[in-house]
Amino acid sequence: MVVNEKVKLAITVASLVAATVLFVAEYRRRRRKPTSSPSSCYLHSDKKPQFGFKRILADNSYSGFKHLKKVSSSSTDKPSNCHPYETEITALLENPRLDEFEFLRGEYSLEMSESYVWVETEFELEKLAETLAKQKVFAVDTEQHSLRSFLGFTALIQISTQEEDFLVDTIALHDAMSILRPVFSNPDICKVFHGADNDVLWLQRDFHIYVVNMFDTAKACEVLAKPQRSLAYLLESVCGVATNKLLQREDWRQRPLSEEMVRYARTDAHYLLYIANNMTAELRQLGIEDSSSPDDKFSFLLEACRRSNMICLQLYTKETEDFPGNAAASSLIYRHLNGHEDNSSISLDAKFQELVRELCAWRDLMARIHDESTRYVLSDQAVIALASKQPSTSEEIYDSVAQADLASESSPSAVICSHLDDVYQITQHKLGKLDVILPLVLDKCLGTDGTCPISVFNYSLLVNFNTKLTHRSAPKKNAHKNLKRFTRKTSRDLFVKKFSCKAPVYHNCRIYANDGRLLCYCDRRKLEWYMSRGLAKLVEEDPLAIMLLFEPKGRPEDEGNDFYIQSKKNICVGCGEGNHYLRYRIIPSCYRVHFPEHLKSHRSHDIVLLCVDCHEVAHAAAERYKKEVATEFGIPLFVRRVMDSKEAQGAECESTGESEDAGVSPLHLRTAAMALLRHGNRMPSSRREELLQTVKMYYGGRDITEEDLEKALLIGMSPHERRKLERKKGVSLKQENGTNDADANSFEEAPPEGDMNGESSVAGDDSGGDGAPELNDTQCNGNILHQQNSKLSLLGHGPHGKQVVEYLLKEYGEDGVRDFCQRWRKVFVDALHPRHLPGGWDVTHSGRRDFGEFSVYNPTKKVSTG
Repeated sequence: MVVNEKVKLAITVASLVAATVLFVAEYRRRRRKPTSSPSSCYLHSDKKPQFGFKRILADNSYSGFKHLKKVSSSSTDKPSNCHPYETEITALLENPRLDEFEFLRGEYSLEMSESYVWVETEFELEKLAETLAKQKVFAVDTEQHSLRSFLGFTALIQISTQEEDFLVDTIALHDAMSILRPVFSNPDICKVFHGADNDVLWLQRDFHIYVVNMFDTAKACEVLAKPQRSLAYLLESVCGVATNKLLQREDWRQRPLSEEMVRYARTDAHYLLYIANNMTAELRQLGIEDSSSPDDKFSFLLEACRRSNMICLQLYTKETEDFPGNAAASSLIYRHLNGHEDNSSISLDAKFQELVRELCAWRDLMARIHDESTRYVLSDQAVIALASKQPSTSEEIYDSVAQADLASESSPSAVICSHLDDVYQITQHKLGKLDVILPLVLDKCLGTDGTCPISVFNYSLLVNFNTKLTHRSAPKKNAHKNLKRFTRKTSRDLFVKKFSCKAPVYHNCRIYANDGRLLCYCDRRKLEWYMSRGLAKLVEEDPLAIMLLFEPKGRPEDEGNDFYIQSKKNICVGCGEGNHYLRYRIIPSCYRVHFPEHLKSHRSHDIVLLCVDCHEVAHAAAERYKKEVATEFGIPLFVRRVMDSKEAQGAECESTGESEDAGVSPLHLRTAAMALLRHGNRMPSSRREELLQTVKMYYGGRDITEEDLEKALLIGMSPHERRKLERKKGVSLKQENGTNDADANSFEEAPPEGDMNGESSVAGDDSGGDGAPELNDTQCNGNILHQQNSKLSLLGHGPHGKQVVEYLLKEYGEDGVRDFCQRWRKVFVDALHPRHLPGGWDVTHSGRRDFGEFSVYNPTKKVSTG
């Protein structure tokens, strides 16, 4: 009897297993669609909410974006695509309305009620516009959707007054949102945002709504030098409210919204008025405490207002390129080339590179046709997988894409499943050259017998697609060197566009002493600093010039610093290139940041403008010389291994003459750790061992664990990058023995009186406000090992720089530091042979100076301030 029961149980289990196997096989068979019928586009059954929009301002074509044309008497004199409210915003920049910065009236409760107003009809929107028109101030936030849209669109707008919260369904009201345009552009009404840089562009893109008169609490954080600038930080520190920022990634197209999403959306706008009110009070108080004259009490508030309204002047533009998907393909190939040290690998194969370009071009076109993001259509890793494997059947194509995107539930995408034949034809090179492929694909999808629905998003593609193809400048087929050269040129052009200075660096304004002698050339903000404090008077308007009303400490010509009384050109000092340039620090910051104040205050002498090509040459020479310095002083460039705080205190610098080999760059360490965590089990054993050795070198040669790899990801990571990684993982990543993150971009006041050091825009801020990076700046602000320093550079030279400067000061005093600076200037000159250096620039420049009474560098002032 017992045997029969066991047999029955075994049969039952076997039956269940067989049924499960059959079910999984059938599911996979149904899910996999290796071929597609002529009318199988998923859009016929999957209606996307944005396809209900009747009026689209930014479609998916290759044409540029047309901004609102405001009808006025002066509009005829303006360029065709200028900011329609530039006059109003400029007026606010020149005359901020400080008397209106009372964001709250009477008592205010931090408790958020359960009631709110959901706005989804045109009548309700008109009522909201009437309500807002009566306000002096209201708060705004937006929620975007970008995964299932090519350009993205605004899915929700949250607006809060002191009395009510409004959630505007911008999907239902997309074509009527212009009703709110007058209140957003009204300069008499202040709009409170947090981190509005993207919001103002999205509102322009989707609704032709332009924000005039803004107060951005993120900019106020900058001015107040808050340790963090996120809205989550302000909500918790000011209001005692916790919020889950992971909800920002939710699909905001869904209707109705969940209760959790509604509360999150309301929270982002509801507390902004209270936060703004508190921050303006702090700005006023800081101005009073720091003011040097009775009329100076609003200086910090003025700066926050100015920065906020500068955001309003931004204009949305559609990204353009000379051929569909070209930039993405070049970036992919370039990254793949850099990831393969063996030049005989498939990454250098011309067929591989051409297939990457074809797939990226097809992906770009299909994303525009279906209004999907390119990452949804086909991920970067899937493009590389297809180009590497070059599958020969539709089923192999499907499997390659699925394998490349194991972590994604939506891959292969509906676009791939519906148009698998296109990918098959491309991988088999059956459609000919790329110039021929795309018109065929476009006609197949949107032509007279097209398989895909035509909408306002993709209709104009049919009109101007051919004009885009005529401007292509692709390399010759099967030419390795030409492809590599073309890739490098494209990457360079992208880099120049993104990182070069966006505005002139040198304004060549002049400052005169009270006896009429020229003290220096400087930028406009430095002049404004003196004028705002009543310390100077305007003597010329074009070009701007002021005369100081006090006696400065020293004169440039008396100190032999003729450099500061010379005008400077906005060109590369190496070759004279004037179309683009970046700032370059001749003396790397990993050393200079540790100089005594009076030896590093003359920043402008050793910060020059270089084009990208000259910058690359100078930077390479500087990195080589760092190795020589490391060898000369016996101080390694990189941290040798992980130490806890006790080891760090007891460790002595070993003077063995080793340099780069003594440690590992945090950049290489993070790359190796990330690769091992993501693909360690799947990569070839030789490559895995190579990466393991890189990580082991950092950890002193000992065996490493997965926990060690996780910690290695944090090395050299900025506070912002670490918080971003925390949000992605949903955990808190704390470094051992770590301290709180210091904000790297804290605000300091403008140049002090008597600081005649030429072109510096804000004390402590060498960037000049244009956002262009200085690639030679390793940003090493730390004085100890990475566990106690959140700003360890990716180049890892922070501890090295500090030890070198300490050694110089101890052995040779300040003369040693001056000699060290002169050596770096000679390295720069020998590497670049600059032909366009400003007059007065000298390798032997001393840089020493005395500080005036008002100087922020004056030690006595620092002591009194402290």
